[in-house]
Amino acid sequence: MKIKHVTILVIALVLLDQLLKIWIKTNLCIGEAIDIFSWFKLQFVENNGAAFGMQLSSSGGFDWGKLLLSLFRVVMIGLLGYFVYRISKRESTPKGVIIGTSLILAGAIGNLIDSMFYGLVFTESTFTTVAQWGEGYSSFLMGKVVDMFYFPLFRWESVPQWLEFLVDSDNYFFGAIFNLADAYISVAVVYLLLFHYKFFK
Repeated sequence: MKIKHVTILVIALVLLDQLLKIWIKTNLCIGEAIDIFSWFKLQFVENNGAAFGMQLSSSGGFDWGKLLLSLFRVVMIGLLGYFVYRISKRESTPKGVIIGTSLILAGAIGNLIDSMFYGLVFTESTFTTVAQWGEGYSSFLMGKVVDMFYFPLFRWESVPQWLEFLVDSDNYFFGAIFNLADAYISVAVVYLLLFHYKFFK
């Protein structure tokens, strides 16, 4: 698989992720949901950068944890991009490995774009107003990540303590809210572990 094809794939995946996030951010207020099916909703939430809607704690003032996470992402994306470039140049690399690692790269870039620029180009999202293109509300690398996929598959009346991480505050499984970039990464990691684990030895 040639590097130009990998580049086109990554760009297309990132664009798809960003178009959906921008539509959600500029058409829904935080917490607002669109019912697609009874078990699938588009629900707008934002977080400081952790996966699957998880919140990073901040004790007020400047959020150093958020900044460190964003910088860590920049470094990891650089390393992953170099890795994808190297393996795509090797004829012996399975196409599935290149596609899988490209999905992870696209997912990481998609979430990093939120952190890098959303705080600069959007007004702040609130429970009463939809975010608009404007003067921004935070600095570079400090924007919040947009999540929207919510699957309240079924509700547990009594959840075992060791399974509480799989449910939300209303005891719905699967309670996490995530975005397309998170999905890229999760699907790719599972695929690579199941079908290409020997390559990474």
